[in-house]
Amino acid sequence: MHEVALVGRDADLAAIGGLLQGAAEGRGAALVLAAGPGEGRTALLSAAAAGWADGAGSAAGAGRASGWLVISVPGHADESEVAYGGLERLLGPLAGFLPELPAQWREPLLSVAGGRDPEAGPLPLCLAVVALLRRAAVERPVLCLFDDADLLDRPSWQVIRLAARRVGDTAVALLASVTASAAGHAAAAGLPMRRLRPLDEDACRELLRRLAPDISDDVVAGLLDLACANPAALTDLAAGLTPEQRRGYAALPAGLPPGSGLRRRLHSGLSALPRPTRILLLLAATDPEARPVDLLAAAARMDTARGSAAGREAERNGEVAAQTDAARERPRAARRGGNQQGGQQGGVEALLSDLDLAERAGLVVVGEDGVRFTPGVARSVVCEEEPLGRRRAAHLALAGVLGAGGRRLSALLHLAAVATGPDDELARELMVAAEEAPPVAAAGAQRRAAELSGSAGEAATALLAAARSLMAAGRTHEAGLLVRRAGNLRGSAIVRARARGVLAEINLRQAPAAAQEVLLEVADELMKPDPGGALEALLLAGEACSRTGEPGRYPELVRQVAECLGDGRTAVAESGGGVARAGRGTVEPQAMTPDEAMALHQVVGVADLMTGAEDAAFGHLREVLRLAEGTADPAGLIRAANTGLLLGQDKRAARLAGRAAGLARESGAHALVPAALEVAAFADLAAGRYDLATASALDGAAIARGAGRPDLADTHLALLGLLAAFVGDRESAVERLAAARRADAEVRGLSDWAEALLDLVAGQPASAAERLAGIFSSGSQILRVAVTPHLLEASAYLGVEGVTGSAVFDEWAARTRQSGWLALRSRCRALTTGDYDAAEDHFREALGWHERDDSPGFARAHTELLYGRHLRRRRRPAEARDHLRRAVDTFHRLDARPWSEQAMRELRAAGAKVDPIGRTPLTAQQERIAGLVAEGATNREVARQLHLSPRTIDHHLRNVFARLGVRSRTELARLLAAG
Repeated sequence: MHEVALVGRDADLAAIGGLLQGAAEGRGAALVLAAGPGEGRTALLSAAAAGWADGAGSAAGAGRASGWLVISVPGHADESEVAYGGLERLLGPLAGFLPELPAQWREPLLSVAGGRDPEAGPLPLCLAVVALLRRAAVERPVLCLFDDADLLDRPSWQVIRLAARRVGDTAVALLASVTASAAGHAAAAGLPMRRLRPLDEDACRELLRRLAPDISDDVVAGLLDLACANPAALTDLAAGLTPEQRRGYAALPAGLPPGSGLRRRLHSGLSALPRPTRILLLLAATDPEARPVDLLAAAARMDTARGSAAGREAERNGEVAAQTDAARERPRAARRGGNQQGGQQGGVEALLSDLDLAERAGLVVVGEDGVRFTPGVARSVVCEEEPLGRRRAAHLALAGVLGAGGRRLSALLHLAAVATGPDDELARELMVAAEEAPPVAAAGAQRRAAELSGSAGEAATALLAAARSLMAAGRTHEAGLLVRRAGNLRGSAIVRARARGVLAEINLRQAPAAAQEVLLEVADELMKPDPGGALEALLLAGEACSRTGEPGRYPELVRQVAECLGDGRTAVAESGGGVARAGRGTVEPQAMTPDEAMALHQVVGVADLMTGAEDAAFGHLREVLRLAEGTADPAGLIRAANTGLLLGQDKRAARLAGRAAGLARESGAHALVPAALEVAAFADLAAGRYDLATASALDGAAIARGAGRPDLADTHLALLGLLAAFVGDRESAVERLAAARRADAEVRGLSDWAEALLDLVAGQPASAAERLAGIFSSGSQILRVAVTPHLLEASAYLGVEGVTGSAVFDEWAARTRQSGWLALRSRCRALTTGDYDAAEDHFREALGWHERDDSPGFARAHTELLYGRHLRRRRRPAEARDHLRRAVDTFHRLDARPWSEQAMRELRAAGAKVDPIGRTPLTAQQERIAGLVAEGATNREVARQLHLSPRTIDHHLRNVFARLGVRSRTELARLLAAG
């Protein structure tokens, strides 16, 4: 298994390589690897043997053979009490060298090799072992491997540890592994120890791709949750998947497959524990959120049940867990957990004592807030290894304890777990309790409610609710499976239509045209029986229409839903025409909730934009922003932030998106966090706040992968590439764009825009114009507006007049009433007019609008450059120089070197002598790099966090050193620490 398990273990392999390289050069040493079950320590030892036994990494000196002598002495639990059993196995491959040792060393070793206890003490025996290893190393380097060293018998390991400290001048390397537990750490005491870290997400994904190349992204995300970054668990799970499961067409397994090697190992460890410990582990595994005091009280309930006559009978049937005599003798007051502080404390201490064996075995970590399994996948094994009756008893005990403590949803879930048939009342209670729960917990409750529902319609409704909760949590793979199950049930037409709508929502970014068609059909079907459902479908259909650029039946369906909602609730206040005026008027405003009103204003405003009723559209969309200030719904806030972009209110959009991200984090809606950060990054980009945009995109890219949204991770990478392209950083832009898979139109549009900007700054306007025209013809509504200024600039270079979109942008910018967009409108007018005097007036007007903007930055510098070029070509060099100097200074401050160089060329052409620019403060990206380096991060670690290559980080770091006048990382850290 070691080939695949070593994915993501480069640093560990480097440490082992250093150990072996030193030994090959005559500098012997030892290293102990500590890790939990399945984390790869055995694989690393195997890799060391495979890579060095044949001399692949050997640097042996003269007179030595090219290969290594590799001796493997793994620990075994059943030999841990056999004194010197481990040392006897170490001596076997070295027996040929024993006759050459002096008698004082040879005799004690012969005793051990013959199965007799040596008369010599540990130190003489250790010196004899060192003498033997030294003799063997004369022929070739020696590598001794001790896997599970904490299971070796104590006398053998004591001798080996002593020897490890005495091989420094020999060609001997000792590489051992121990369990990452108290016992393992004690075994490694006094020796260099390296704790293996869990695989990071990228390494886990790479491992799964190697094991199952045809696995889908959704399935990868599901397996990552299940395996808890354990490489052995990932390997066993991937090996057990069916073709349908690999492609996401069948449900994933709930735990490790029956033939899993990791499962067998965990089972072995569990079987060695006494029953009280196993009972407590079962309770902890049954409810991962339970606190130690809850586990204590639940164990007391199980103990009480066992004491009854029925309980004794159930115990004989394996239905109620037994406690040991010692556990039963504890005072009942100490086991009931809650009435007396002193008794509670004593009970907690007893609980910790029971769990001590499991913690020493490295299976759990016990804290005040709960019990964490190590590895995490051990939780499912603990449950599966216990008989059904005992698992039911654990659920009932926890239900009683948690219900009494006010944790209603948890208690209901435990009751649901032991239900033996349909229970509509319990199903309804679960659905109500789920409304206030975080998405993952809500999904569990809703899914269980579906199983308990007596009617297919109620079950389908519960499954759809669970699917939506899972989507909010980022588990789209599971959500899709639930939606398909809901659609196959014999529910109402409404439920089936809603199921199709949810599937379309899942696929909206990858296939917007198909999603648009389905969502419009769903809205039409739900119009009369469920107008609220039709409105939800139209909200999503509006996003799809924006991506495709084709309205289809959207405006007509919006008119119909406004009419339907106007019958019993207020529709929308009339705002001067458009779709709303075509409806039936309004009723009392209080009949519709603010969130419903916001949604209706949203779809009506978008429909008005599609039909050319811009004034009416802007009225409705501004109302969306007003209502958004009072909502706490993250999804609604994200839609409102996108509305802010349509209105040109970029800073407000960024603020709303930031609120959405915060609320999504607090509520556990993990998938909505990167979606909100996507809008925040784009809004700050549009507002010229590149530092804030970069921070949001970096966070979004990191969070999106973990939230099961690789599509959003690609969008964030494309945004990072675009931000780099804005300042002319070709190297960073190309790297980030290459990392973003262009699977959907949005990512392709952002990438094309970035490449067009790089073309523009490189003096290739024809290529830039071609790319930008493609975006304008097929990109989303927001992208078409955003790229227009650059399209007009590229066209002006080429002398092309009458560019499509010029008038549309001009009218849109005027309606925004925002100084930043009005400045760009004036600049575009200056570039497209054939009247030189009028162009100058427009440039001056643009600079005036920039003055009113609180963060003009790059946009103003760009206008200064274009105006300065215009004045120079009009043979007014003195005036041109003022504008060009300001452009040079701003571009340099923003580290936009290509733009700065372009402005300097214009400045020289205007007759100015350009002096070298003095040292300037660090850019935001340089500050990030400097801060991470000062904290001790390597170039590779910084590169991973910032989605750049180590070579690019090295380039930026050299610039940081030059700007700050330091020569080393140490000086940099000292300077930053001093403030």
